[in-house]
Amino acid sequence: MSRTTTIPGHTAEAQRGDGSLPGTSVEPALDARTPAVTPQTPLRFGYGTNGLADLRLDDALTLLADLGYDGVGLTLDHMHLDPLAPDLGARTARLAQRLDALGLDVTVETGARYVLDPRRKHGPSLLDPDPDDRARRVDLLIRAVRVATDLGAHAVHCFSGITPPGTDPSTAWHRLTDALTPVLDAATTAGIPLAVEPEPGHLLATLADFHRLRRTLGDPEHLGLTLDIGHCQCLEPLSPADCIRAAAPWLRHVQIEDMSRGVHEHLPFGDGEIDFPPVLAALAASGYQGLTVVELPRHSHAGPHFAAHSLPFLRTAEATATRSPVLVPPHGDPSATPEGSTS
Repeated sequence: MSRTTTIPGHTAEAQRGDGSLPGTSVEPALDARTPAVTPQTPLRFGYGTNGLADLRLDDALTLLADLGYDGVGLTLDHMHLDPLAPDLGARTARLAQRLDALGLDVTVETGARYVLDPRRKHGPSLLDPDPDDRARRVDLLIRAVRVATDLGAHAVHCFSGITPPGTDPSTAWHRLTDALTPVLDAATTAGIPLAVEPEPGHLLATLADFHRLRRTLGDPEHLGLTLDIGHCQCLEPLSPADCIRAAAPWLRHVQIEDMSRGVHEHLPFGDGEIDFPPVLAALAASGYQGLTVVELPRHSHAGPHFAAHSLPFLRTAEATATRSPVLVPPHGDPSATPEGSTS
């Protein structure tokens, strides 16, 4: 998901690493200067269809195959495999055949802005006060699990949503865990990981929040993590490379783009502050087997251009990571949101 947000509480000094906040621990603790490990196997890169929204889905898939991508992050939306339109099963079967013909793997993403409500961005969410509205989001996620099963996807992505005004954190967490339970049941039956994404400004905003959810639900096998590398740069206390190492046991989906400290804005590679060779070295050494998907939904107007430029950038950074180990400096900046916060 992409939006431009300046994270509250980040003074200029804090953004340089001079401050800290309680409640921002990430499991497990790591040495802040960990040598990068030479990658064992090549990474597999994809591009998100939410960054190609002006293209027909088949045109987008053909473009990505022609450019040499390994797969696609498929956002279920009205323009690309509408999950609410008739004959979803038949349309999904045709898409599975097309992906196979193009040699593209897939992750199913559920961050469409207005797929459920034409007036509320990302509404309704899993945290809505109205149980019928929460049920609509649950239904969408279960549909996504079915689509992922039919496509042979390696994960289904989701996020918590923003805490509604007037809702206390305890109530919001209760709604989240209740709503995710039937989705996890469906994912478990299908054998597909449900990969929850910490999203700046949401109830579940940080890696610490993910661990709270995991513990509350009893650490279910099919509950995993979507790690957005830009979000790590934006607000996590660890560097993006150290976030990968800390998150490795739960990593089921990865999104990647550039970003600057304290500002939630997805940027093309080279326009932010991330040093990518250590990030890709850590990812390759983590044992992660899925797609690493470029996430640039705000740049959809020039999607073919950014798709064409992103893959060479990532491959060059990956090659740089294999040539020489890089010491990762400490990040030193606090998380903008303590565990459970909605700011």
